[in-house]
Amino acid sequence: MADNPYLVCLALIEQNGQRRLPLGGKGLQQSIPAGSDPGADGHALALDLLLRLWQQSDDGAIQRAQGLQSLLLLELPMDCFLETLPQLKQAWLRTGNTQALMDGLRQLTAQGWTLATAKFSQPTFASW
Repeated sequence: MADNPYLVCLALIEQNGQRRLPLGGKGLQQSIPAGSDPGADGHALALDLLLRLWQQSDDGAIQRAQGLQSLLLLELPMDCFLETLPQLKQAWLRTGNTQALMDGLRQLTAQGWTLATAKFSQPTFASW
């Protein structure tokens, strides 16, 4: 992965009939080894984002917009986070073209994860 890797957690959701794409991120000292999961950093980012969404649910019901792929963790270069990701986000919010968003996200990163949980078990990462 490129210099200055960045781990970003994003949620594709709908609330009150509007698409939303909240996100959070953290700079990494080095890339996450291939085949590994994002570990504690990934859990912390996901927890932070999910808590923010939970608080915002006071403003209306929240629905996942892309099923299991509605909560993603991606490792990408910092410049993509600053330049390309905002463009993809705006295009999705404007058009709702989820396939174009997913294709664009896959081009930004070679490494990504979904996050799932089951009753009485720890959240787990799956390669995206």
